[in-house]
Amino acid sequence: MSSLTVIILTKNSENEVVNRIENVLFAQNILIIDDNSQDRAVEVVRNMNNPKVEVIVHTLNGNFSAQRNFALQKVKTDWAMFIDIDEHVSDSLKKEIASSIKENQYNGFYIKRVDVMWGKKLTHGEVGNISLLRLGRVGFGKWTGAVHEKWMIKGSTASLDNELLHYPHPKISEFLEEVNAYSTLRAQELQSRGVKVSILQIIMYPGVKFILNYILKRGYKDGLAGFLVAMMMSLHSFLVRAKLYLLQQHSQK
Repeated sequence: MSSLTVIILTKNSENEVVNRIENVLFAQNILIIDDNSQDRAVEVVRNMNNPKVEVIVHTLNGNFSAQRNFALQKVKTDWAMFIDIDEHVSDSLKKEIASSIKENQYNGFYIKRVDVMWGKKLTHGEVGNISLLRLGRVGFGKWTGAVHEKWMIKGSTASLDNELLHYPHPKISEFLEEVNAYSTLRAQELQSRGVKVSILQIIMYPGVKFILNYILKRGYKDGLAGFLVAMMMSLHSFLVRAKLYLLQQHSQK
């Protein structure tokens, strides 16, 4: 009989972590990997006293793949599923997951993630058509990339029909904080790979990114939320390249 562990990476999430755990109690085990939270997140999880739930404190150190691979080493079930603290597994998706892992022909499953912002599903732009490999057989792959990481599964994969709902950035200030943090990690990753950037790319790329997401991918159809996402993704592109350029200049001194 196939068994499943749901893995959730956390950081200062005391207000969300209980709801997220309760959302995935259909799994046999739930593993929380906490990046040294400064709030009561770890205490809150332990106070649940649920035998299904284990919490481990482990430093992220700016590398999401390393954190996820660390989690995989702790899994004792046949299958693992990764969800983020701001994602919600619907009842229909739970049933589909349970039936899918009973089959033996696939080693991983892609799940369509739908962003919901200000009560509206985003169906266009950069986030309008995203499928992520989040459900996989343990021992058949690993995560790669320090940020915007991907789970590389060996063998055949398939796609599930039901959606994983994503509720990001309830406040614009939180959106900005995340863009700033992720752009720093991305710039550092690109520098470590020897990628170079020019001033022309810093100037031109964000504008091209906005046109792609808002016009060509029809982000405008998602109203104000679509405009905000397109702007923030362009800002992210600008910050990644600007920070990479500064890292280049510093390394040449």
